[in-house]
Amino acid sequence: MGWFGWRAKDAAAHEAAPSGPQAILEDLAKRVPQYVEDADQGRLIYPACKRTVSEPNDVRTAWDDTRLEAMRYVMVVPRREFELLADPDSQSDLLNAFLCQPPHEDTVIDFTGSTMSDIAISVFAGFNWLNHCAVLAGADRGNVSGTLHRFRKLVILAQQWWAMEGAGPRCRQMLANGEEPPLMLYLVWTDYTRLAKEIAAAMLNRSIRAAAAANAEALARAMTRLQDADDPADLGIR
Repeated sequence: MGWFGWRAKDAAAHEAAPSGPQAILEDLAKRVPQYVEDADQGRLIYPACKRTVSEPNDVRTAWDDTRLEAMRYVMVVPRREFELLADPDSQSDLLNAFLCQPPHEDTVIDFTGSTMSDIAISVFAGFNWLNHCAVLAGADRGNVSGTLHRFRKLVILAQQWWAMEGAGPRCRQMLANGEEPPLMLYLVWTDYTRLAKEIAAAMLNRSIRAAAAANAEALARAMTRLQDADDPADLGIR
């Protein structure tokens, strides 16, 4: 276990998920524009939290797409400056900018032209979107309340980590070992994943209550798998 309770990923369990910060960003850079286009063209139900979960595979898709909707905010920061989220040399500035940026409640944002502020604004917008989706899905408010307060505490811990001597080389060594140092990308990705999971669980609960007996049993089994999963890829459903 790492300092934040993170560990290296089990390659067999996560083979369908991108690994490493650059891989995550490159995957998102491809998938976000396509998802936005599909939503704009009406090729899918948007937001994902409004969909009906009728089979286990729908759970994985709902979780993954909800997280994608939140991540789209940072992915549209101009000039691909979202890449700084994975840059060890930029972490102190990113973390400081986030802590200095006043929180907002918007899910439609305007960029300021200041890179660090724009990234912080986008991170807040992603959390706002997830909170909005949680309400629409009927998620347990106890599981999603206090989200920004919790995230801010993680950012402060990460700020302290990066202030220690040798943080840069230590980060690069952790990445080489397949571990997850406290990059801003991992902080955001982990919390967005957790919140998107709560939303998927609420959608699944809603469907279980409305389903016929046979299908409800299959969906209940899907709930057990969802509870044990850390990432949509863990569900192993194709």
